[in-house]
Amino acid sequence: MRPDEIEALFRRESGDYAFARWGRPIAPVVFGVTDDTLGVIKGAIDAVCQLAGHDTAETDTELGANFMWFFFNDWAELPEVPSLDRMIPDLGPLVARLQAVDANQYRIFRFDEHGAIKACFVFLRMDDALAAVSADTLALSQVVQSVLLWSDLAFRDRSPLAVAGDTTVLRPDIAALIRAAYDPVMPVAADDGSHALRLSARITPAQ
Repeated sequence: MRPDEIEALFRRESGDYAFARWGRPIAPVVFGVTDDTLGVIKGAIDAVCQLAGHDTAETDTELGANFMWFFFNDWAELPEVPSLDRMIPDLGPLVARLQAVDANQYRIFRFDEHGAIKACFVFLRMDDALAAVSADTLALSQVVQSVLLWSDLAFRDRSPLAVAGDTTVLRPDIAALIRAAYDPVMPVAADDGSHALRLSARITPAQ
């Protein structure tokens, strides 16, 4: 990937460059799915973390769980979740905004003192569009979009996934970028576009 292509994946609509990766092991918990789907989601998390060389854990010492997934049918269900309003400030106005635009998904990130991701909340309203997506594809897509802080424009025109035969897989260029982003010598967070040059250098084969 060229540096400008990488930069575009982390340059937000506001014009700001904002990159972050997880700074602690990922400890997931999933609400609103069957045991079969739970296994698919945890399998996707394990696969992407293995790709990145990042750890998973049963629990987070500070938060208990730090990667929380919620599946539901109506945004109005969220304010009824016990204690969720303590974890998500202004939950009521957020739900109202999501209802107004008929959103079917939303992600919220929390960051530590170094700017690294310390928690992520994934909300999925299972409308007809999401219900038509296979569990494998939905799980992989959400994990990939949560493993880094991507631009709000990153995958608006092109999915991070690709179809190989009958299987949906992570695009090779995105997989290589995730590996580079989790290189131990790279920073856990960055706000300067020159960071994209460093990422590019780590995914460009030596000449």
